[in-house]
Amino acid sequence: MPIDKPYVLGLDVGGTNSVVGVVDARGHVLGRTSIKTKDYPVFANYVEALCAEIEKVVEPLGGMEKVRGLGGGVPNACYYTGMIDQAANLPWSHVPFAQAISDKLNIPVSITNDANAAAMGEMMYGVAKGMKNFITITLGTGVGSGIVIDGKVVYGHDGFAGELGHTTVVRGETGRLCGCGRKGCLEAYASATGVARTAKEILETTTKATILRDLKESEITSKDVYDAAMQGDEVAKEIFNYTGTILGESFANFILFSAPEAIVIFGGLSKAGELLLDPIRKAMNANVMYFWKDKVKLLLSDLKEADAAILGASALAWEL
Repeated sequence: MPIDKPYVLGLDVGGTNSVVGVVDARGHVLGRTSIKTKDYPVFANYVEALCAEIEKVVEPLGGMEKVRGLGGGVPNACYYTGMIDQAANLPWSHVPFAQAISDKLNIPVSITNDANAAAMGEMMYGVAKGMKNFITITLGTGVGSGIVIDGKVVYGHDGFAGELGHTTVVRGETGRLCGCGRKGCLEAYASATGVARTAKEILETTTKATILRDLKESEITSKDVYDAAMQGDEVAKEIFNYTGTILGESFANFILFSAPEAIVIFGGLSKAGELLLDPIRKAMNANVMYFWKDKVKLLLSDLKEADAAILGASALAWEL
């Protein structure tokens, strides 16, 4: 790394906010800023506003000449082309995102989706530091994944490899409709949204007493289920057991593909800890081929939630 360029930028683009941070080689976020993504339906205006904020935040650290490059975690981003296309929560489509930012700031820019960025962040700054073969699973509103083999993120021939959240776990018409338009995807069961859907289904089929019945069924969230489980609610525990079992069975299949040293779990749902990890572990080891039983580590990300997306995206920039 050139000593005169000691910083990189990490950009996390969401449907509501775009957050950018200045990061040093030790993974310290030295400054951050943000703009409202949804306030800029015209892409050129978005680029102008974002780059103006970036220039402000790096100025106290020596300005853009101290910045090596920018890495971005962007929905539906293609690592190879720098384009984003058909991202459901963004106001623009088929735009040359990386090139536009690069031209404006005069630095190299690389982008990928947020799950791949998370994998890079874990490898450079997190619990996967030093590992060359692992999988990250992000359990949030959806289920994202990043696959690392021999120290490199797997992108596939078109840049979109690693959509493990859309592997099929329930086949046929009985599978839940997923946001991608298909039925039975892992995301429809193991995301925070999926946990809420499981809660509603179980409440309709059980007569067991549960504090979840005190809530309006249509408004139950994964946090409500977690809070109930922490109070010893048996139905809430059953919901996490169901979710963890589906995840564990899926992990057993994922292991067959890349023989990872570890599977790193990140995202809001990971806060459930052993409520989720215990059934995952049991189902994974019950279904994996015998020579991987009790061999693949299950790890929770230890990156600070406020910094994780920025750090993951910034890891891309060190390779520029």
